[in-house]
Amino acid sequence: MTLTLDLSRKPASELTLPNLVGLTRPALIRALTESEVVRPDKARMRATQLWRWIHHYGVTDFDAMTDIAKETRSELAQAFRLDRPEIVERQVSKDGTRKWLIRTAPGIEVETVYIPDVGRAGALCVSSQVGCTLNCTFCHTGTQALVRNLTAAEIVAQVQVARDDLGEWPSPKADRLLTNIVFMGMGEPLYNLDQVSDAIDIIADGEGIAISRRRITISTSGVVPELEPLGRRTQAGLAISLHATNDALRNVLVPINKKYPIAQLMAAIRAYPGLSNAKRVTFEYVMLKGVNDSPAEALALVRLLKGIPAKINLIPFNPWPGTDYVCSDWTTIEAFAAILNRAGYASPIRTPRGRDILAACGQLKSESEKLRASARRQAARAAETSHTEAEAQHD
Repeated sequence: MTLTLDLSRKPASELTLPNLVGLTRPALIRALTESEVVRPDKARMRATQLWRWIHHYGVTDFDAMTDIAKETRSELAQAFRLDRPEIVERQVSKDGTRKWLIRTAPGIEVETVYIPDVGRAGALCVSSQVGCTLNCTFCHTGTQALVRNLTAAEIVAQVQVARDDLGEWPSPKADRLLTNIVFMGMGEPLYNLDQVSDAIDIIADGEGIAISRRRITISTSGVVPELEPLGRRTQAGLAISLHATNDALRNVLVPINKKYPIAQLMAAIRAYPGLSNAKRVTFEYVMLKGVNDSPAEALALVRLLKGIPAKINLIPFNPWPGTDYVCSDWTTIEAFAAILNRAGYASPIRTPRGRDILAACGQLKSESEKLRASARRQAARAAETSHTEAEAQHD
C-alpha cells in the first residue's frame, strides 16, 4: 500500500505541529511530557506504544492506535502529526529498481532508490541532503547546489515510503524485501551527522523498523574530522568514495580532497572505530575511461590500501546528460579487478541498476532542479536561435 500526502495543501497551523516520525526515543518522551498530553509518569510507557505503532506497524493516523484511549488519541492528534511526505513521482526500472521523487516540504525534494537483490534481499539508497556541496565532477547530484540538510524525520520518511510501496508493514523479521540501508543518495552524510545519527537510531531500533546497524552503510567522500564521530555514534559500516589514488587526480574528481588529502583520509580510515576483518571498509571506485582505469592505477590502489581490512566496489560510470566522462570498457574493468583480486582484495564489479530511470549511482538529482536546468537550456537555445535569426535579418 502506498500512501501519498500533499503537505503543500495542509493548513499552515497543522504543518507547524511536531512530527513524531523523526524523534528518537528520548526525544519522543520529552515531546510527550512537554506537550502536557501525557503525564510525566506515563510518558515512557506511552512513548513505547507510539513507537511500535509508528515504526513497527507504519500507521499514519492516531485513530489506528487501538490500545490507546480515544480521548488521548484525539489529544495526540491535536498536538502532533505523523505525516508521510508527498510522492511526486514513482518510477520502476526494467530491472526492478524503484525510484521515488519525494517532496517533504515546498521546494524540498529528494530521490530515494530501492535496489532489489542487494545485501541480504534488497537495499534502499537514501539521501541526507537536498543537493550537495562537494561538486564531484563525475556525479550528477554534484551539479545541484545544496538547498539544505534533511531532518531525521525526512530521512526516516524515505524508509517508510519504500516500506509502504513494498508492502512491508508490520515490520517483518524474515523474508523482507528491504534488508539494507545505504546512505549513498543525494548529499554528504557527514555534513549532516547529527540528523543522520538520529535517523539511524530510529531505523535500527529493534522494536520498530529493525534494520540492524551492521546492515547500514554510510558513504562519504572523506570529511576526515567526522569519521571518528561517525563510527562512535552510529556503529554503521563505512564506505569511502575514493575514485583516485593520488592527490592530483582526486583533487579533480573529488574536490574535497584539496581540504583533506589522501594521506589524512587514509590515516582517519585506519583509526575508524570497530575496523576489523569482520567489519571492512568499502572503497568505491568509479571506472572512468582513460582517467583512472589503467593497470598502473590498480597497482597504486593496492599499495594505498595495504593493511586496511577492505573490499573495493568497482562502479562502471553511469552516464548523465551533459557529462564528458565515459565508462571504461568492460575488458578494462575486468583487468583492473583481476589485479585487485590477485592482491587479495574482494573487488566486485557493481552491476549498473536503474540506468533507464536515472536511478543508478551518481545519477540522482531532484526533478525540480532537472526541470529548472532544462528550462535554462531551452531558454539559452531560444536566445541563441533568436540571435542567429536577428543576424541573418541584419545581413
